[in-house]
Amino acid sequence: MFLLYFLLLLAIPLWAQFRVKKVYSKYSQIRSAYGMSGAEVARKILNDNGLFDVEVEPVRGKLSDHYDPRTKVVRLSEDNYYGHSIAGTAVAAHEVGHAIQHANHYAPLKFRHALVPVASIGSNLSYFLIIIGILMNAANLILPGILLMAGAVLFQLVTLPVEFNASNRAMDQIVHLGVIRNDEERQAKKVLNAAALTYVASALVAVLELARFVLIFLGMNQSD
Repeated sequence: MFLLYFLLLLAIPLWAQFRVKKVYSKYSQIRSAYGMSGAEVARKILNDNGLFDVEVEPVRGKLSDHYDPRTKVVRLSEDNYYGHSIAGTAVAAHEVGHAIQHANHYAPLKFRHALVPVASIGSNLSYFLIIIGILMNAANLILPGILLMAGAVLFQLVTLPVEFNASNRAMDQIVHLGVIRNDEERQAKKVLNAAALTYVASALVAVLELARFVLIFLGMNQSD
C-alpha cells in the first residue's frame, strides 16, 4: 500500500511534466500566423493595458518564463522571447497576465505573495520536524511540522486560481488584440492547459502528503 502511494506521488508530477514538455515542444515548432515574437506579444499586451513601466527581458533556460513583481519585469526564456511560435505567444501572454493581476491588485495574487515567507519556512522545516517526531514517537514535534506544512500547502492551493486566472487573461488578450487567428485559439489553449497541469499536480501531491502526516499524527494520539 505504501509502495503504491509513493509511486503515485512520483508519477503525478512526472506525468504533468511530460505532458507540458510534449505539448510545448509540439507548438513551439508551429509559427503563429501573424509572426509576432513572444517579446512583441508581451509588449503589445502591456501597452494596451497601460503598463508602460513593465519591462520585457530575455532569460536563459527552457520554460524559465516568469513575471517578477518586485522589479516589474516579464522575463521570457530566449526561445519564447525571440521565437514566433504559438507556444511562445501563449506563454508570453500568460506571464503578462500576472503583470496585469499585479497592476489590478488581484486579491489571490496578493494573498499568495503574503504566503511566500510561510511557504518557504514550511517547505524547509516541516519535513524535518515531522520525521524527527516520527522517529522519536513525539507527537509534540509532528504537530508543529504539520502546521508548517499546511501553510506551504495553502500556498500551493492559492497558486491554482492565480495561474488559471492569468491563463484566462492571456487568452482574452491575444484574442481581443488579434495576436492570433481564430483557428489558433485551440492550440494556444492546449499550451496553457498543459502548463496548468503542473500546478494542479504539485497541489495534489502536497495535499496527499499533508493528509498522510495528519493520519500518522492522529494514529499516534489514539495509540497513546
